[in-house]
Order: sequence, then structure tokens, then C-alpha cells
Amino acid sequence: MNSLLSLQDISYSYHSLKEETPALSNISFEVSEGEFLAIVGPSGCGKSTLLSIIAGLLTPEQGSLFYKGKSLACCGPENTVKIGYMLQHDHLFEWRTIYQNVILGLELNHTLNGENRNYVIKLLQDYELYSFKDKKPSELSGGMRQRAALIRTMAIHPNLLLLDEPFSALDSQTRLNVSADIAQIIRQTNMTAILITHDLAEAVTLADRVLVLSKRPACIKCEMPIHFDLDRHDPMMIRNTPEYQLYFNQLWEVLTNEQSVFQST
Repeated sequence: MNSLLSLQDISYSYHSLKEETPALSNISFEVSEGEFLAIVGPSGCGKSTLLSIIAGLLTPEQGSLFYKGKSLACCGPENTVKIGYMLQHDHLFEWRTIYQNVILGLELNHTLNGENRNYVIKLLQDYELYSFKDKKPSELSGGMRQRAALIRTMAIHPNLLLLDEPFSALDSQTRLNVSADIAQIIRQTNMTAILITHDLAEAVTLADRVLVLSKRPACIKCEMPIHFDLDRHDPMMIRNTPEYQLYFNQLWEVLTNEQSVFQST
């Protein structure tokens, strides 16, 4: 598969008047087109910082990012990959209907034309929100709100989708179902996605590959491809397989053992 995103020796520190706090140290990896990558690591290790650098919200102090082989530093507007960013909370505006919320990105980008309106309507229909399009966010369940947030993100036709713990605010049962549904949507559209999560079970169930980061300053401790012969639409079926338990145990060992660093192929 072709590489969509490449990070080479990315380092970053936070600075205050009193001290410097290193967050990332020599992070290098690639993401292929259509791949679903999960990144896990200890709390505060710099996972969200890494996503912010990929999104262009922060500039690395060292290292380079490449989109489709072109350096981000010298990409013109015509070469820049369009990035969708889904945060921990849905951030839907209560004073707007669900439909008005999901077209917000198109409005801000001045691309709310007939073709994109039709695309949004199709997404609402496909993901069972069309009958709720005139409702306010408070009238929807947490899982439905997350689907609306995903549709808002997908409406701009992103090449790369960044997911910063988007299921963390949901209860465990809803989280399991919604995360599986959203992963299925991402795979059906062949979208490239990077998921940040604290949940190893979620990472193993959803991702094609998992990266484990060390404590701050984060470096990559482990890179593990994930493969199941079963369709991933049923997360509980996946979690009952021997392969799931093996992946989970290996990742847990790396995450909890500060001396453990290995590459899995």
C-alpha cells in the first residue's frame, strides 16, 4: 500500500519560563492509505501532542512530516492532505440542529454546494440519523451524537482522519457498539485513520496496527500489526478469539514493562 503519511524523527518539548518539558523524542512511523492505526501509551506521554503535530496545530522542534512523499514544510495548498479531527467530546452546538451541525465544516470552508449537501444527506441516511436531522443535540443519545460528529468530520472529504479518544465520554456498552460502528464506517469508505486511545482492548479490536508509546518523552516501544480472519462488525466475537487475547497480552506486557521494547511483524 502507498504511504499517505510519514513522520521522521519528530521531537517536541513544552516550554515555560521555568523549565522545558520534553514530550516526544525521535518519533518515526508511516501510515498507509486506507490503514486504521491505533496509538496507545501511558497517560500524559504525548499522544495528543503527536496528533496536534500531524494536524498542523503544533510545529515539531525536530524532524519532518511528509504527505504522499511531499514535505509538509514545502507543500502548497494543492498538495496538502485534508485532515479531519474528531475530539474527545462531540462539540455539537445546541443552538443548531443536527443537520446544521454536520454541515458546519462545509460552511466554514465555503464548500456548501449541492453536491456536498447531497453527500451529507446520504451520510445521515446511511448512518440512521436522517430522521433526527432537525433535532437538537440534547435530544440524541451519546452514541448518536458521536455519529453526528463523525458525519460532520467526513462531510469535508478528509484524506486523513484523526481520532483523539472520541469514545471516552460514553458508557462501556455504548462505547463498545459505537466504536465498532464508526470503525466499520471508516473501513467501508477506505479512509485512513489514526486513533488515540487508553484502551488496549479498543485498539486491538479496531485497528490494523498498534503503536505503543513509552512514558514522556515518548518514543515508540512497539509496533504490532493486527489481523483477524473474522469480520470486525461484532466486537464481542473478536474479543472471544485466541488471537485477540494474544495481541492484548503482548501489548499489555510492553505497555507495563519499562524495559520491554520490541518490534512485532
